[in-house]
Amino acid sequence: MYRLSKMRFGFPIGLFLLLFIDGSISQVFSRQMFNAPSVMVSHLVVLWLVCGVLFEENMAMPLVKWAAVIGAVFDLYYTGIFGVYIFVFPLVVYLTRQLVSYISPNFLSGLLIYFIDITIVEALSFVASRAVHMTSMSGSSFLVNTLGPTLAFNLAMFVILYFPIRWVYNWLK
Repeated sequence: MYRLSKMRFGFPIGLFLLLFIDGSISQVFSRQMFNAPSVMVSHLVVLWLVCGVLFEENMAMPLVKWAAVIGAVFDLYYTGIFGVYIFVFPLVVYLTRQLVSYISPNFLSGLLIYFIDITIVEALSFVASRAVHMTSMSGSSFLVNTLGPTLAFNLAMFVILYFPIRWVYNWLK
């Protein structure tokens, strides 16, 4: 079914489009998003991947492969360190699929799943940054100054973009 749908081309196009929109949002609103000590990180790529799991229904999409590809591009393009997001994004897809098998996907359960996924993405990137000494931020500072604002921003983006993304997925099917 996936091979015969427009989703075969639409999903990667949307994924790469949101990758660049993430960077554009960070660039245009850098003064507001990266105002010390608080930091907000946009994760629209994770939103697209999570919505891919929520809306795939009986269409088996190769989301883990696309998550690994976009993770490699994300690592090389934005962070310059190869290896953090190439593992985190497929982990998010796997975790989301496991959660969707127990929770029926709708707006509120998607919001909860996205909350969990953003927390995992940010926590694992923080742990990796601490492991290679890219940051000296304490865990409590991370929770207050990075994770909190990042969750607030991304959950607001989920609320705003959930129904338009659902419309796009339905159109691509």
